[in-house]
Amino acid sequence: MMEDIKAGHVNCVIVKDLSRLGRDYIEAGRLIQKTFPAFSVRFIALTDHFDSLTADYNETSLTIPIKNFVNDSYARDISCKVRSHQKIKRENGEFIGAFAVYGYKKSEENKKRLEPDEYAADIVRKIFAWKIEGFSNLAIAEKLNGLGILSPMEYKRMQGEKFRTGFVTGARARWSPVAVKRILVNESYIGTLVQGKEEKINYKLKKSVMKPQEEWTRVPEAHEAVISREDFELVQDLLQVDTRAGNGDEKAHLYAGILFCGDCMEPMQRRINRYKGRERVSFICATKNKGGECTRHTISEEDLRVLVLTGLRQQIALFLEKSNVLAHIERLEVDFEEVVSFDMELKRLHKEQGKYLSLRAGLYEDLKRGIIMEEDFKNFRLIYERRYQELQQAVSSQEDAVKALFKSGVAAGINLERLKSAMQITELDRMTLMTFVKRILVYEDKRVYLEFRHKELFSKAAMLFKYAEAKQCPGREESLHGRLV
Repeated sequence: MMEDIKAGHVNCVIVKDLSRLGRDYIEAGRLIQKTFPAFSVRFIALTDHFDSLTADYNETSLTIPIKNFVNDSYARDISCKVRSHQKIKRENGEFIGAFAVYGYKKSEENKKRLEPDEYAADIVRKIFAWKIEGFSNLAIAEKLNGLGILSPMEYKRMQGEKFRTGFVTGARARWSPVAVKRILVNESYIGTLVQGKEEKINYKLKKSVMKPQEEWTRVPEAHEAVISREDFELVQDLLQVDTRAGNGDEKAHLYAGILFCGDCMEPMQRRINRYKGRERVSFICATKNKGGECTRHTISEEDLRVLVLTGLRQQIALFLEKSNVLAHIERLEVDFEEVVSFDMELKRLHKEQGKYLSLRAGLYEDLKRGIIMEEDFKNFRLIYERRYQELQQAVSSQEDAVKALFKSGVAAGINLERLKSAMQITELDRMTLMTFVKRILVYEDKRVYLEFRHKELFSKAAMLFKYAEAKQCPGREESLHGRLV
């Protein structure tokens, strides 16, 4: 219409009321008072009884601006109500998006709930499994393209959805490392409904901006998970480290991303030495390899394999040996506060909290005696208060770990079935290693330290074992605590 007005093809604009011209009072006023008169265009609003040809000064300069402002306010009010309603729906775990994330579809019975799309969900499971096996994001993307698997956008198109995205770079969307990573970091696959990632700048603009992650709306267990929480957390750890494959290899080596020098904490680098047709694989500290101030920490791949496999099996066997006692706790009448009193870590944290409370209280006496200045008093008080709060958070975390075991059951919390299956392995594989081991540290004397995943849960389970012993066999001092790392 504006193009026709500028071309001189229109001499009159008629609308039902002023709100049909626009609800932005600035833009509507500009059109009525400047643009239309400039092109000799007559403007008529029928129900508002306004005709620019016969309107007087009061109507044009007073009545019309007020009505436009009221229309603008109405639009703002509607926008606020819609946002508030959408926020409530998101917090209630209702899906309000137009398109379900890849791997899910809207339920036929309830469009506000997601359910797995079995074909796409299976692809998501494969992507996570490949990542754990050591494939890079690029290798996974190439593998998917090589298998002819449709990218998320092409799959939605095939399903008949009019889906659009700004990530397309060609006529036919293909899998890319970025698309793979978007799937690997998406919490939706563990059953958490994540919404409210973007918001419009204001009700007058269509442009949206990304909100900080801490402001996103997350509702756990809002729909069925297609990836276990353990595997999801494992992949998040892997994304933080370098797991690129070597030249000519399809995937990274067995220990990629978890093998570190025990002294400088830098990743160990894999070396292959070939001599007279023989191949010897070993690992060396990356710092030393670059000429830095550390020792070689050399260990052969075979020695490392034997040590890790032996340590892993011993650790699992040690825990399974006590699993029956731990499972028995679930049948006891347990007082949570009584159990917590057996937790040595909680005792240590409470003791340290008391120390900082005493130090903080002593500051007032030191200030009175003139031992410290007022500025020092403020600085030290802030330091002690900050440390006390950090310890309080640690205490809460420790207590939550115990509560989690009671809530889900000891067997579920530790996942005994997965532990039992791992005991059957005779050869170390990437999946088993990444499932149980968080980090491997190699020292110069060839000592190898395994830091296990779910260390806190194992520690709490050890504490519960000690509690069970005391409950059933008072006087026995032997416990699992201290042997289970």
